[in-house]
Amino acid sequence: MTAAARALELLVERGETLAVAESLTGGLVAAELTSVPGASRSFRGSVTAYATVLKGEILGVDGTLLAERGAVDPEVARQMAAGVRRALGADWGLSTTGVAGPEPQDGQPVGTVYVAVAGPYGIEKVSALRLNGSRADIRRESVRSVLDLLAGELGENARAQDTEQIGGN
Repeated sequence: MTAAARALELLVERGETLAVAESLTGGLVAAELTSVPGASRSFRGSVTAYATVLKGEILGVDGTLLAERGAVDPEVARQMAAGVRRALGADWGLSTTGVAGPEPQDGQPVGTVYVAVAGPYGIEKVSALRLNGSRADIRRESVRSVLDLLAGELGENARAQDTEQIGGN
């Protein structure tokens, strides 16, 4: 089972929804999710905010942060995930931002990627990736990594909820 299929299955089991904010992946995360039959049961949509200005205008990323650090930053990734969750009215938000190449960006080398997840109960997690390979390799690995991050959070959160329910009886 793919990471996308597993994440969507967990979302359906929980009755929760997902939205995605993408930069360097340019819609590949959404494409991976929508390749799974029945994705519409939990996937609400995505925003491809490739231009830095759109990260602020559409996703609510702090303009000062973008001006000072650029778009390739862990806090930008976190704010993108939280922002798309808000903007599209989803329970969970994912984001990708980074440098796929061929040239460095915002002082960051090719292969620097941040993926993030934001969810209910104040869940916010960012993973820093240092990827090698071609532009296509970096983008593909970014997709896999952000979907794995979501599936991991959904699985951990489900176990925590089960423990609370068991302990509360």
